[in-house]
Amino acid sequence: MRYLDPKADLTFKKIFGEHKDLLISLLNALLPLADDEQIESVEYLSPELVPDTYVGKNSIVDVRCRDVKNRQFIVEMQMLWTEAFKQRVLFNASKAFVRQLDKKRKYEFLQPVYSLNLVNEIFMKEYPDEFIHNYNVVHELHSDEVIEGLHFTFVELPKFHANSIKEKKMAVLWLRFLTEIDEQTKQVPQELLDNPETSKALKTVEESAMSKDELLAYEDFWDKLGADRLLFVDSNRRSLEEGRAEGRAEGRAEVARNLLRMGMSVEDISKATGIPKKEIELL
Repeated sequence: MRYLDPKADLTFKKIFGEHKDLLISLLNALLPLADDEQIESVEYLSPELVPDTYVGKNSIVDVRCRDVKNRQFIVEMQMLWTEAFKQRVLFNASKAFVRQLDKKRKYEFLQPVYSLNLVNEIFMKEYPDEFIHNYNVVHELHSDEVIEGLHFTFVELPKFHANSIKEKKMAVLWLRFLTEIDEQTKQVPQELLDNPETSKALKTVEESAMSKDELLAYEDFWDKLGADRLLFVDSNRRSLEEGRAEGRAEGRAEVARNLLRMGMSVEDISKATGIPKKEIELL
């Protein structure tokens, strides 16, 4: 049996955007919800967060739903990490939170928005043993004082190891599914086959279950991702080179300033640093 990578856009949305039971299982497993806060049922909402005015910015998320308590849940699968992604996550959750309020509703009826973000890159290298990061709006000195409303969870998938979580079996199974299943999988772990939820997810990502158009869309996703990765690397390289060039220029200017303070002539400083005389005169 050949499987497709569940982290791809098409497969991820087929699993969690078309099967409510699998989405509920994933959310309950990875979000920091107490026993009495577990999700029991959901309805899918449009993944497009349309702006309130024509000058706003549209944003499309992978999966968005609401449960019977009117809590909203946004799920994103992010293959490339940039610092701007945090701002996008904040924008999307804030937009979903604000759009609950209309002319008839009062502030006290606003319900929380939970944002679950699965990231296929390591972005917090200073914490090598921590791969799940939960954020709330908390008091600066008293972290137990929380303003309810926006809750964010980020998961660094490459940091995950099966023995990283002991108390939540489904969290381990879903993370193993997301990190161990792809086109190279030759033998599926028995634990994933035995569990009803992950077994169903496995059937969803079987290559034989895909139409020709879906397989083309799947390949197109990886092609675009490869191109985006090259652009991202090239952009970072150019920024680094420009920064180094600016640093070297500033370094030479600082040397010139010091030599001027010591009383050296403009002509000698120009010879020593390579800076034109006119620029040294401006210093």
